[in-house]
Amino acid sequence: MNMGDYNRMASALDERTFPELLQDVQTAADYPDGVILVNGAVLKPEPIRWLWPNWLALGKLHILAGAPGQGKTTLALAMAATVTIGGRWPDGSPSADGNVLIWSGEDDPADTLLPRLLAAGASPERCFFVSGTRINGEVQPFDPARDMGALEAQANAIGGIKLLIVDPVVSAVTGDSHKNTEVRRALQPLVDLCSRLSAVAIGISHFSKGGQGSDPASRVVGSVAFTAIARVVMVAAKTKSETGEDTRVLARGKSNIGPDDGGFEYHIEQSEPLPGIHASYVTWGASVSGTARELLAEPAEADEEENEKRSARDEAEEFLVELLKAGPAPTKHVESEARSAGLSWSTVRRASEGLRIKKRKLNDVWYWERPGSGAQVAQVAQVAQGFEDRQHGQTGEQVAKHSKLLKSDDERAHPSNFEQVGQVEQDGQVESGASPVEVL
Repeated sequence: MNMGDYNRMASALDERTFPELLQDVQTAADYPDGVILVNGAVLKPEPIRWLWPNWLALGKLHILAGAPGQGKTTLALAMAATVTIGGRWPDGSPSADGNVLIWSGEDDPADTLLPRLLAAGASPERCFFVSGTRINGEVQPFDPARDMGALEAQANAIGGIKLLIVDPVVSAVTGDSHKNTEVRRALQPLVDLCSRLSAVAIGISHFSKGGQGSDPASRVVGSVAFTAIARVVMVAAKTKSETGEDTRVLARGKSNIGPDDGGFEYHIEQSEPLPGIHASYVTWGASVSGTARELLAEPAEADEEENEKRSARDEAEEFLVELLKAGPAPTKHVESEARSAGLSWSTVRRASEGLRIKKRKLNDVWYWERPGSGAQVAQVAQVAQGFEDRQHGQTGEQVAKHSKLLKSDDERAHPSNFEQVGQVEQDGQVESGASPVEVL
């Protein structure tokens, strides 16, 4: 403590009487350890305070995610530049000016981050980079679990911090980034820091592989705790415009405190902010409406997904035509063969509806038969006997029972009348004279 700090503290103490100081000591001693409860009647409702209305909230954690190459860091630095100069956001609303803290584990401040900030028009004297921590005279990498208190002290000394960027946000997690409890525990100091500083915190993350067509917010890599703790999740991706051209879109994938749809087109440009220094920067385009899933879906994605479903159904139809060309087959046999062919049972069932396959029950066994196949009932008996023998160890009495049902001269004369033997279902309707059918 220097002499100036001492004098200020002494002056503050001189302004208070000894009984007042003693009362503070007694009051603090009277508080027992334990859970702290706050009654709702003593709280004063407060509105959300926005740095960028409905996008960046002061005192809250945000996630900015996207696939590699979408300019996520450049986007975050564009927002930082806007804050440093008190500029305007893409929707035209003004920003309060302030200082920014940038903690990056991927890009060098001198050759990457600062050039991009300059290209975006930032005021460099309002940008502060977390480069490490000095402990016992030795500089060590910044450790959020250990150094968050020291960072808060520095931020308070600087004053006016409005934005904190963590790139990537997973670097704030010292444990397993896929475990919910560890991620929550690791991110809480960051959440508390931005709350105490009344600053916006933006954590940059990536999309997990696969998952195209799903909710973009659910594709953030790592535990779901990343998006659960964040109050706003922004997603950036390249998509097709209405004219078929490639365009990039920044959209809201989730918001617990405001609208969760809409976005802005943006473009990544190159410039030379200083002689020999080249850097990328963002130019904003038109606003767009719709959910993040709608905005970031490729126009061809829906068609491609439908084509994949159609292709699988076509394959299943070909499988059924080939399997049933010799006559009816027990359902269990169809299912077993479908599994061996790598076809899902739901796809096979849909294919059977397209082919108008008949499902029939004979002596407590269900069979599938193509309409108009002309299969002889004797063939059905042989299939039934062979399947039961193999699958269920059918007894001689059961085989005889099957054969007895199939001895009618009328049945032999009319092989297509298999529906007259037992229960019959076609298109959900029971034929006249038949017993009510079970739904397969």
